Amino acid sequence: MLDEGALSELERRDPDAALTLLAEMSGATDERLRRLALALSGRVMVRAASPRGAPRPGAGRIRSRRWEPGVDVDVDASLDELMVSNLAGRAADPAGLRGPGWTRPATAISLVLDRSGSMGGARLATAAVAAAAVALRDIEDYSVIAFGSSVRIVKAQRQPRAVEGVVEDLLSLRGHGRTDLAAALRAAARELSESTASRRITLLLSDGRATTGDDPVAAARALDELLVLAPVGPDESGVQARALARAVGGRAAEVSGPSAVPAAIAGLWP
Repeated sequence: MLDEGALSELERRDPDAALTLLAEMSGATDERLRRLALALSGRVMVRAASPRGAPRPGAGRIRSRRWEPGVDVDVDASLDELMVSNLAGRAADPAGLRGPGWTRPATAISLVLDRSGSMGGARLATAAVAAAAVALRDIEDYSVIAFGSSVRIVKAQRQPRAVEGVVEDLLSLRGHGRTDLAAALRAAARELSESTASRRITLLLSDGRATTGDDPVAAARALDELLVLAPVGPDESGVQARALARAVGGRAAEVSGPSAVPAAIAGLWP
């Protein structure tokens, strides 16, 4: 059974325990319980990832700009020219009109998630919250990549997807194989090459230990900018993750659990 009231109370008292439990239930063998957990997961993970009032600096936004044929006229912004032309009995001067237009995204990001070995519980919840936190800051221009011995594109860079769907897909993943970190970083570079943003960030959630494939430092050097979230725990000191970031002039922060992810991302990517 899934008692939503009890889960909400646990979320209030111990967010990490609630998020971990929800991630574990998303892989339950009971089909009904799994469906219920996945139906809740998007909303709960997004809530955990979204500090109130947080800006979304990387997302494209509609701005008023000089009018161009084929777009609507922004009447409020063009009011002076419209009034003058009406009084003068002439057509409005296009140079005095304004219209809506999308601004270029300032930032593109590729989130790279380590799913090697045993991925479940807290690690899975941490990955899901990280994806939600990135999506809330950069609605369109981001990608999500999961990797073990192989690489899986959960969301392509320019692919429009609801954040809840991305979270559900991540919660369906389980640990897989060894750790080909270099292949994952090369995949991030390919995804980011699709973006027109002026700043391109690779955000890696991993302990930084590669167990197969090429040298990850060489792959990381081909990236514009590398930020690393290093899980901490008895077997994950984050030493290698921090060393990888330092080797290429990047930055690293440690995360103790799912609820620590938004603050860690904000510290690396203000």
